[in-house]
Amino acid sequence: MKVILNKDLATLGEEGDVKEVAKGYARNFLFPRDIALPYNEKTIKLFSARKAAIDARKALKRQDAAGIKEKLEELSLTLIMPAGANGKLYGAVTAQTILDELLKNGFQIERKKIEIPGNTIKTVGKYKIIIKLYENASAECSLTIEGQVQKTETKAAAAPQRGRRKEAMSRSEQSETTDTTEPAEAKAEIKAETEADTAAENPL
Repeated sequence: MKVILNKDLATLGEEGDVKEVAKGYARNFLFPRDIALPYNEKTIKLFSARKAAIDARKALKRQDAAGIKEKLEELSLTLIMPAGANGKLYGAVTAQTILDELLKNGFQIERKKIEIPGNTIKTVGKYKIIIKLYENASAECSLTIEGQVQKTETKAAAAPQRGRRKEAMSRSEQSETTDTTEPAEAKAEIKAETEADTAAENPL
């Protein structure tokens, strides 16, 4: 079934475009939402009268796209992602990741218009991202992905533990030395007292 678009629809076309669609799609979706009208003599005349206004809106869109293209190509995005020592990312950079960064920089871009080499990026490095704009216009944006190596604290934690074990062993050794020394001193004192008593009982 042939229709004329009354409004822009990203998945189908723009206002004034003539498209061939399924009857069910037109009757159940396009017509009830006033997105399209049936293609006939009446609608052809209607859109002929609106042609100048439609063309003016399209020219404005082209102008806006040219301005966005210039700004995007001046933009250099940098992402810091968790990565291993070999530069392999623990996650992946996707179109949604890029979209989030573009939003932070004030760009309203549809996710499906962002093209990433290989659909996802899984290693650190420098890349070029293609962003489709209006009609055939597109922008090439620079992307740098830096890896944030995850540090392991296993070795750092092991050192204090070894130190604590040595300290505990040292205290244990001191305790053992004290236990063996104190009885020897007590025996010496008893022996001295005994000898003194014997000398007093048996004077020369």
